Amino acid sequence: MNQESTTGFSFPGLPGWPQAGMQMFTSPWLLEQGFAKNWAQTLQAFQEKAAGNLGTGGPVAAHGSVPHIPEKTLLKLQQDYVQEAVQLWNQCLQGAPSFQDRRFKGEAWKQNPISAFAAAVYLLNARTLMAMADAVQADAKTKSRICFAVEQWVAATAPSNFLALNPEAQKLAIDTQGESLINGIKNMLHDLRQGHMSMTDESLFEVGRNVATTEGAVVYENELFQLLEYKPLTAKVYERPLLLVPPCINKFYILDLQPENSFIRYAVSQGQRTFVVSWRNPDQSLAAKTWDDYIEEAAIKAISVVQDITGAEQINTLGFCVGGTILTTALAVLAGRGVHPAASVTLLTTLIDFSNVGILDVFIDESVVASRELTMGQCGLLNGKEMASTFSMLRPNELVWNYVVGNYLKGQTPPPFDLLYWNSDSTNLPGPFYAWYLRNTYLENNLIKPGKLTVCGQKIDLRKLGVSLPLYIYGSREDHIVPIDSAYASTQTLPGKKRFVMGASGHIAGVINPPAANKRSHWLRADGKLPASLQDWIDGAREIPGSWWSDWAVWLKGHGGKQIAAPQTYGKARAGYTAIEPAPGRYVKVKL
Repeated sequence: MNQESTTGFSFPGLPGWPQAGMQMFTSPWLLEQGFAKNWAQTLQAFQEKAAGNLGTGGPVAAHGSVPHIPEKTLLKLQQDYVQEAVQLWNQCLQGAPSFQDRRFKGEAWKQNPISAFAAAVYLLNARTLMAMADAVQADAKTKSRICFAVEQWVAATAPSNFLALNPEAQKLAIDTQGESLINGIKNMLHDLRQGHMSMTDESLFEVGRNVATTEGAVVYENELFQLLEYKPLTAKVYERPLLLVPPCINKFYILDLQPENSFIRYAVSQGQRTFVVSWRNPDQSLAAKTWDDYIEEAAIKAISVVQDITGAEQINTLGFCVGGTILTTALAVLAGRGVHPAASVTLLTTLIDFSNVGILDVFIDESVVASRELTMGQCGLLNGKEMASTFSMLRPNELVWNYVVGNYLKGQTPPPFDLLYWNSDSTNLPGPFYAWYLRNTYLENNLIKPGKLTVCGQKIDLRKLGVSLPLYIYGSREDHIVPIDSAYASTQTLPGKKRFVMGASGHIAGVINPPAANKRSHWLRADGKLPASLQDWIDGAREIPGSWWSDWAVWLKGHGGKQIAAPQTYGKARAGYTAIEPAPGRYVKVKL
């Protein structure tokens, strides 16, 4: 069969799978003569297909080479496959194989020799396919796309994903007298109606009731955002307030899930007078909004309002992910105007230098960006479901097929998990904003080029942020969206006195790591040095058990100024800012 990948690259599947795998029950001779020969044909077809699809007028031709696998490498792959297959055959004659892969670790797989063998054959095929993709000689982007496409296909064809090959789902169906299958159908129909796959029991969560519950009020709003001010939890607060700018591709309450893991509540408990931007979920009325609009009418406006309400000449600022890119751009615009409102900047898993964007690079090239500019560059919306699907594809086993098996084959309701509820609460993006962002960051990396970009009528030069601006830069070690070396690259790009911290885990779990949980570690350098290489920084860093939040809180207090009596009301009536409605406000509650 042929499978078309989302990257536009076609690649052949395993000829005869799963029928070919069943040949192995007959004899090793058939295995060697039939299945291995099949693999030789597959490898050759892969090479020819790559040359045919990517070698004419595409990105590969532009780099002067056609993807290919050297003949010696093909032969080695075939020989290794045959050797491993024979070993597998001999192992199965002595008993069912055991697995480290969690998809096949259940007792039902061990007790059913056919299912166990199917899983073992699949894992062998998967290893060979990935080795074959890795052996392709091509430019870096093309090779990444091939590997990504093969990974998607491998994840999709796991025997655990099919009822006929999944002994756990079969046993559950028998034990429940078919009730699990009925529930699976109900779950599938429910997900079709809601427009996305359930990753958690969404009925157990409600924004404002048991997520996004930190007490506060909306003190300003326009068509792009609401500004939330939170009620102090301490008798005194620092005179310089804290403004948080979360990513506009998601909703702000990732920073305020539940009281025990709320970053916002933690900041408030540390004596920080805290304000947060809550982005509006765009509809057609915002379909023409641009990057400039988000900088001038949202980020810069939020900074100005916080200054007006608090009376502070300078404020502390924090940007998370895309929010950090927006915040940095806004501060660069203001710096170009000779205005410096930030007493400090915290950047959490933020890309400023887009030289290495990790696996997301497979989706970006000139043709993709030009297509977006043509279809939505002037007006339109990027549907949040498309963005959510893209991010899920980055981890297909954990974020796609795991739920296919649990929800549909086994008829289970996924357990409650606030982070996954937030993950499913997607937002749209204005087309012009998105198209500009793709070209000028991911494709051309213009933000770090002095004078290259004009935003809000101002030439962008990050050097104008000033060498006296304190920055706290955080990156997550296993981040697949903002690779750790890209987070670290901000230390080499931005001026100012910088403190870099590396946390364990990924893009979200690394950030949302409250100290009370006493989970995960973070790494710091006592000497404060920031060498050009991340590895050199790591070599001189020490591991500290627990959350990085405590380190950040101490650092931020050093830039908060003196402590003053906590305000008794929200906003500032004399300046025209009063409580509009209780936090979290109505903008965050708008669904797709």
